[in-house]
Amino acid sequence: MQRRLIPKEIRDEVMAKAKSGQKVADLAETFGISTKTIYNWIARDSGSDTITILKYNKLQRENTELKRIIGKLTLDMS
Repeated sequence: MQRRLIPKEIRDEVMAKAKSGQKVADLAETFGISTKTIYNWIARDSGSDTITILKYNKLQRENTELKRIIGKLTLDMS
């Protein structure tokens, strides 16, 4: 498979949108870039002091699910 050079401007735009919370799958489709490439960029750009976008999104989904479960259990106890 041939590697294609993605301009820095496009990479910066994709990374900015990913950091603002846009889904990687949507960005990949919009820009015609593989999700693996975007995830590699995210991994490279994340420092040891910062949380990765992947971890952040996972924690956000877990938090939402836990709130849903707590709400359901609270209603069941009433």
